[in-house]
Amino acid sequence: QVRLVESGGGLVQPGGSLSLSCAASGSIFSINAMRWYRQASEKQRELVAAITSGGSTNYADSVKGRFTISSDNAKNAAYLQMNSLKPEDTAVYYCYVQGWSGSATSASSFGSWGQGTQVTVSS
Repeated sequence: QVRLVESGGGLVQPGGSLSLSCAASGSIFSINAMRWYRQASEKQRELVAAITSGGSTNYADSVKGRFTISSDNAKNAAYLQMNSLKPEDTAVYYCYVQGWSGSATSASSFGSWGQGTQVTVSS
């Protein structure tokens, strides 16, 4: 079983910055990709940013140039640096990790969600 713990949300003024962290633990053999999603009130969950184990990244158009995703493969952790925040960035942010659990001789794929962390951008 793979568990994700997120941290770093909070209240920030427009134009400010926040950094989110996501740490995965459990029987992890390898991680293929780590993603950040967000869900604003009464809206569908949307992909914000993603990073593969090889370091390839992609971003939603709405956050390009403002958000940066990174990861630490040794720590099974992902980070989201959010700069120039706007009120429309207000949402619950979720980490999602996709990979393989178990061992090289007995592995099974997994996809796990974090519990979510609230980000509020308001003056």
